[in-house]
Order: sequence, then C-alpha cells, then structure tokens
Amino acid sequence: MLRPRRLSLASLALATAAAGLTLLPASAEAAPAGHLATTAPAPALAAAAPDIDVTKVQAHLTELNAIANRNGGNRRSTGQGYRDSVAYVKGKLQAAGYTVTEQACTSGCTSGAGPNLIAEWPRGDASKVYMFGSHLDSVSAGPGINDNGSGSATLLEVALRLAQTDPSMAARVRFGWWTDEEQGLNGSDFYARSLTSAQRSAIKAYYNFDMVASPNGGYFINHITSSAAAPMKAYWDSLNLQPEENTEGAGRSDDYSFENYGIPTSGYAMGASARKTSAQAAKWGGTAGAAYDGCYHSSCDTTSNINTVGLNRSADGVAYTLWKQAVSDTVPANDFSVSVSPATGSTDPGTALTATVSTATTSGSAQTVNLSASGAPAGVTVSFSPASVTSGASSTMTISVGSSVPPGTYPLTVTGTGTGAHSASYTLTVKGTGGCTTSQVITNGGFESGTAPWTGDTGAIGTFSGQSAHSGSRYAWLAGYGYSATDSVGQTVTVPAGCAKATLRYWLHIDTAESGTTVYDTFQVKVDGTAKQTYSNADAATGYKERTLDLSQYVGRQITLTFTATEDSGLQTSFVVDDATLTTG
Repeated sequence: MLRPRRLSLASLALATAAAGLTLLPASAEAAPAGHLATTAPAPALAAAAPDIDVTKVQAHLTELNAIANRNGGNRRSTGQGYRDSVAYVKGKLQAAGYTVTEQACTSGCTSGAGPNLIAEWPRGDASKVYMFGSHLDSVSAGPGINDNGSGSATLLEVALRLAQTDPSMAARVRFGWWTDEEQGLNGSDFYARSLTSAQRSAIKAYYNFDMVASPNGGYFINHITSSAAAPMKAYWDSLNLQPEENTEGAGRSDDYSFENYGIPTSGYAMGASARKTSAQAAKWGGTAGAAYDGCYHSSCDTTSNINTVGLNRSADGVAYTLWKQAVSDTVPANDFSVSVSPATGSTDPGTALTATVSTATTSGSAQTVNLSASGAPAGVTVSFSPASVTSGASSTMTISVGSSVPPGTYPLTVTGTGTGAHSASYTLTVKGTGGCTTSQVITNGGFESGTAPWTGDTGAIGTFSGQSAHSGSRYAWLAGYGYSATDSVGQTVTVPAGCAKATLRYWLHIDTAESGTTVYDTFQVKVDGTAKQTYSNADAATGYKERTLDLSQYVGRQITLTFTATEDSGLQTSFVVDDATLTTG
C-alpha cells in the first residue's frame, strides 16, 4: 500500500451525496483491538447480505503467510510467492464457479511481475458492473499480511460467500487482485488503461481495500462523502464508528488507477505509517501518537499483525456494500439464451456435419430447454443429442444431407423452448458432389472484434504499449514476459468438404532479448493439440512476416486451431500474431 502519488490523468467529479439510503441501527462503542465485536444486522433492503465469518478470512491469511514463508519470506510481484498467491486465490474462485482470468501485465510493470487476477460472477446486468479490488503483492521485506493480505483475503471470502449464497443479481460483480502495486500501482494501472471506453463506462464504481486490519488502526473511507461511498459509510455508521476520510492513502493505492479514468471510487482502509491522534484514540481506542501499523512494510507484518475486530467490520461492510449495490431485492423471471457454434457449415450431398448448440441461464434459475430446428429443405434432417438440456448445458446438432439435395445455401433456425422461446441462426451450404465453394472459416482473425470466438489466454488479445498491429489496431501478443510462461489462444472451426486445398495464413512478428541461434522460446501452431508448425527466438526479425500452413488433410473436418507460445525462465521473446485466415479453394 501507499505508493507515491502519480499525476492525475483526468479530473474527477465525484457526487457528494446519496439520497434514500436506509442506515442500520447504531451499535455500541467499538470494541478494543483483538476482541470480536457484535455487529448490527444489515438493514431490511439488503437483508440477504451475509455476515462474513472472520475466521475464514483469517484462514486465507494463514495460507498467504505460509506461501511467503515457503518463498523467501515475501510475496513480491516478481517472485514465486506472488505466483503461488495467485494460484491459491484462483483455485478457490474457479471451484466456486467464477469466470477467472489471469491478465499478464505487458507494459508498465516491473520486469517479471506476475499477472493480475480477475474474477467475475456470471450473473446480473453486464452493462452495470461494480468492481472490488485489492493488491495481492507484498514488499520484499515481509509477507505483507496486513499490507495487503487483509484486503485480498477479505475480498476472497466475500466472493466465495456470494457464490455460496447465489442471490438474484441486478448488476455484475467483478473482483480484481492486482500485481505490482508496491512498485507504483502498476498492475491496476495496466488493467484500467487496457479497458475500452465502453468497458470503463460499464463500471459504475470501483471499491479498493488496502490494509483493513491495522493493529492500531482507524476507520477510514476513500471519498467518504461521495455516492459510491454511501453504503460503506452507512455500515460503519451503524456501528457508531464515526469513520473519517482516508487522507493518508489518497492517490496512493489502486483506486487511483481507476480515478484517473473518471471511474467513481471508494474503499475501506485502517491506516499505515501515519500516527493516530488523541481524538482518534478517544473514539476508536488504541494508542495515540503511535503508527496505525507499526509493522508497515516490515518483516513483522505477519498473521500476528492483524486487528481481528477491524478485519471483521471491514469484511461485513464489504458484503453489505456488494449486496446493496449489485444484488436484486426482487427475484427475476427465469430466462435463457441459445447460440450455435460454428454458425455456418458446408458439405456435399450424402454427408453430415455437426455443430454445438449452447444454452445459458441469463436470469433467475436454470430450466429445461427443448431444442428444435426449422427451415431445412427436403432431404435434410436435423437432430439433437440430447434433444433437451438444462439451461447452461450444450447439445450436439447433427445435420444430415441426403444424396439428392440440390446445391445451394439454406438458412436454418435453431429454437430453444422453455418458459419462453429463443432462437439462433445457422447457415447450411450444400455443394455439388466434388464441387468446391471457396470460403474463409476463421472468425475475427484480425482480433478487431474483441476476443470472441477465441478461447484460452484471451487477455493477450488487444492493443498494448510496446507492440503494433499488422493491420487495424488489435493483435494477440503471446509470451514476452521474461519468465517461464505459456500463452495460448485458439478457436474451433469447420473446414468445408468438397475442396482439394485448405491453407492457413497468418502474420507473425517475433522480437527477442535472446541472442544467437539457440532455441529458448517457441511458438507453435497446433491442430487438435498436435504441433504442426514451430518458430522460435532464433527466427526473430524486424516487422511482421506472413506464414502459411497447408491444412488440406483436414478438409471436411471440424478442428481446433491453436497458437501457443512457450517461454523459458530467461530473457523475453514476444510472438505477436495478426490477420489469421483459413481459406479453402
């Protein structure tokens, strides 16, 4: 926590009032540090907000401390202790059902820094996002259990409780655990500037938690009079804590990265190296004239350096804020969506092809969805296995084309029927026997339309400082970290039947800090997991070079095409891919 303040990139205009918020009943005076306090229940409007079990938060802190002890006594962003911390948090979130992404910080971070970890709960309105974040790295001097294991563990347990409770959501909730904060807010800055303007606009508030268990701490809120802060202040007001503005941390933690792009922010903190005043000691307890955290940025910042009462109050306030902002107080109607991948297919008479029909629960609870197809010409049959699914599951659609079906293009409609009906389109092309219709089957091969339908490490897709596109503005930057890592992006395509040749073309730029012709870092094109083409750091050159690969052996088949870069623990090699096509003819 508390990096030197950066110059602002944009002026902020945070609202200063929040009308209509129901406060909780006031409780008794704060309990002394080290003793659990009884907190008041959440107000009726957010009655479902759970009480977070502080012992479970402490269990996460114990594991983070053990990770540091196994890795030289710290969890600095460039070390194995940080990467093990990411793995621990990621494993818990994935098991709970979150959509989890590791975002490599490809510019602005310390060389060798590990990734940001982003987790989104896949419920609620995706156009309205409330984000909760904390930095996961420590300084080199110690394990960083208050700074900032306390914020990271608090968010992890709140996220797990959200998944366990699975309430109806009015908005999306996204969590971020940031890399390289201690070196200058670098991970969160990379994340915020990597967002498009539309993605930034979707984030209605960002909440930051940095040092929320300081042993001699106070109760501080970022931008305490803003509308974003209103639910946070309401919860601590209900405990008669009389919170104050976080002046010590202003502009010195990860919320500042979001402020720079005009995103409203708030958050809890309990203080770092600044000293508690007599007035603060009178209302909060503790020692006047002493630092809020005497182990700040020191080796003694261990599990023994935690104010359990403050940790408990912070965790419950985070849960209250999340429920207040993002959880619906009404139960939405059950609904679902239907999609088909691939959305087109081409084949000869007398043959068959398949596609995957996917469903998803978009609101309410899962339901049974019955699948059917319409628009097929005479001689074409469409079947589903299974013919009905629970929303969230998939089915295999088989299209069988009779030998007498004339050549042509036929639009089909795939319909899912449950409490309502939703449809998706599929285009079938029937060729004459032995005929060939030239086609291009890779979708979004220039990466200009976001990340879909690419899968894998899609955080590598975008526009980043340090590389440029072959055309347009976006590309896939694989590897380039300078430490042992693997990046892979791929998509599943159907290579149409009836053509004699299929050719993959793509543009590849390789730059490296390695020297000589020894192979250290590799780039491979894989088909269904088997490497078909390999380049390495020894092939580095200025600018992009067009590469081709004959895939004629896969004509008439569905394949998964993957670009994979593997880097060793030494110097960096970047493999940048753009403008990929797979054409038949």
